[in-house]
Amino acid sequence: MTALDLADPVAVVGTGTMGQGIAQVALVAGHPVRLYDAVPGRARAAAEAIGARLDRLVEKDRLTGADRDAARTRLSPAESLAELADSHLVVEAVLERLDVKQQLLRELEEIVTHDCLLATNTSSLSVTAIGGALRNPGRFVGLHFFNPAPLLPLVEVVSGFATDVTSATRAYETARAWGKTPVACADTPGFIVNRIARPFYAEAFAVYEAQAADPATIDAVLRESGGFKMGAFELTDLIGQDVNEAVTRSVWEAFFQDVRFTPSLAQRRLVESGRHGRKTGRGWYAYGDDAERPEPHTAEKAQPPAYVVVEGGLGPAADLLPLIREAGIQVREDEEDNGTRLVLPSGGQLALADGQTSVEFRDVVYFDLALDYRKATRIALSASQDTQSATLAEATGLFQALGKHVSVIGDVPGSIVARTVARIIDLAHDAVTKGVATEEDIDTAMRLGVNYPLGPFEWSRKLGKGWAYDVLDEMHLRDPSGRYAPSLALYRHAYASDKREGTTS
Repeated sequence: MTALDLADPVAVVGTGTMGQGIAQVALVAGHPVRLYDAVPGRARAAAEAIGARLDRLVEKDRLTGADRDAARTRLSPAESLAELADSHLVVEAVLERLDVKQQLLRELEEIVTHDCLLATNTSSLSVTAIGGALRNPGRFVGLHFFNPAPLLPLVEVVSGFATDVTSATRAYETARAWGKTPVACADTPGFIVNRIARPFYAEAFAVYEAQAADPATIDAVLRESGGFKMGAFELTDLIGQDVNEAVTRSVWEAFFQDVRFTPSLAQRRLVESGRHGRKTGRGWYAYGDDAERPEPHTAEKAQPPAYVVVEGGLGPAADLLPLIREAGIQVREDEEDNGTRLVLPSGGQLALADGQTSVEFRDVVYFDLALDYRKATRIALSASQDTQSATLAEATGLFQALGKHVSVIGDVPGSIVARTVARIIDLAHDAVTKGVATEEDIDTAMRLGVNYPLGPFEWSRKLGKGWAYDVLDEMHLRDPSGRYAPSLALYRHAYASDKREGTTS
């Protein structure tokens, strides 16, 4: 089954931001497009708004004047659903309520031809449940665009339980013909992106709720050490706290209140107070002309150690060793030791965050995971009240000598980036095992849908196949609620033999 022909009309029902965006994508691709909205006048207003955006594309040399004029002739508002009768694809982008969507689709089914593809842009409802209202749910599919639809390339093509393979394939190929990057996904709560992205927000909020760090510091560490484009607090302010919290709650409830997806009480209080982010002028941060953005906690200048002793290597943080040498700090190696840490002149130790806490040991400072230790501009250090001040000072001075800002946070297992990445990797492995999507599509979805620096499986390969399991297993020992319990899929991945080498790791 191939994509729709360009002569095939496409209809969009619902003319809000997403509806207009989807209509513009289909229109610029070359289709005749019809717009319908239940509120009189909205479809015509939406057509005018799309025309204005086409004008701006011409001004920016992204569209020729001739192509704009041709597109305008193909765009028409409809005053009734009956005017959509000859459409080959109808995408609904109406209110996120199951009963509303089901009623609309029942009406459409009576109007369109038997081979018309019906689609929903839902981001939180079950495609299977929406399609359950149809006599022929086999032709119904999810086409989840990301906002703004004309700019973001990702489209999740979601197959409901009753969706025919031919319908899903046709939707997939049509999205690709429109210049999008489609990924195939089974109908699961949150699909790919909204399912696997939950720890990015949840772990940042958990560190905040533990009073280990403030939002500005957590965001800075996620950006400057983790390589994420935005931190969790600033991103949810941009999305809207009410919107982000509603998606989290929807996924949690759809998974029968699975503790891994538990919403944040701190975010709930933010929503209840009406602080929804940028759109209300205040969320985690204040916005407006006079608003001042809080600065992340940055440690004062400290003296670097004259030398460090590396015991057993540093695993995923091994790239630090040449940086330390380049900074003029002597690196002594103790190859007989099986540990993975640095011993400082004070006798204290510096170790990569591994899910344990500093207070458990005599004198240990944990440092956070970085996407690239050479390019990272900030590192989080985690210490307890029992950590020797000399040890923390030497650890701080060491990273400052490498050109990094240092943020000292509370004694939380897994620091900030490490716990976040470990949980994302775990949910991704679990999703593949349960048939949600392929590894390749999950990596693509997370890079394009939420702009992650690496997909979960790219992270997993970079860090080593046992790394995420070990971190979460240690965290689970310290928080046996089940939130950090590694999935069976991650366990199998961590302990599966490498047939090419004939060993296990």
